[in-house]
Amino acid sequence: MMRKLFYVSTAVFWIAVAGLWIGNLMAPADQAAVAAEREIGGAELARHATPDDCWMAIRGGVYDLAAYLPDHPSRPSIIEPWCGKEATEAYDTKTKGRKHSPEADALLPKYRIGRFIGGS
Repeated sequence: MMRKLFYVSTAVFWIAVAGLWIGNLMAPADQAAVAAEREIGGAELARHATPDDCWMAIRGGVYDLAAYLPDHPSRPSIIEPWCGKEATEAYDTKTKGRKHSPEADALLPKYRIGRFIGGS
C-alpha cells in the first residue's frame, strides 16, 4: 500500500512540475511589455513636480509617487524636492549614503508609469 502511495504521489509531483514548466514556456514574454512602455522625457517629467502630482525618474524608470508620499516612512517633505526630477542618486543614497531597503525596491514597480529618456 505504501509503495503504491509513493508511486502515485511521485507521479503527481512530476506532472505538476511539467505543467508549470509548460505553462511558463507558453506565457507571453515580459520584454514585449517593456518595449511598448511609455517614454517620458525631462520636460514632461518636470511638469509633475508637486506633492499632488509627483513623478520621479529612478534608475531609468519614471514613477508616479504622489499616492505613496503620505505612506512613506519619513516625512514627505524629504521626498518632495525630488518631484519632477531625475532622483536616482537621491534614491540610492537617501541623500545620506544609505541604501533603500529591498522592500522599497519591491514597491517601485507598483508606481512605474514609463521609461525615462532624459533630455529636456
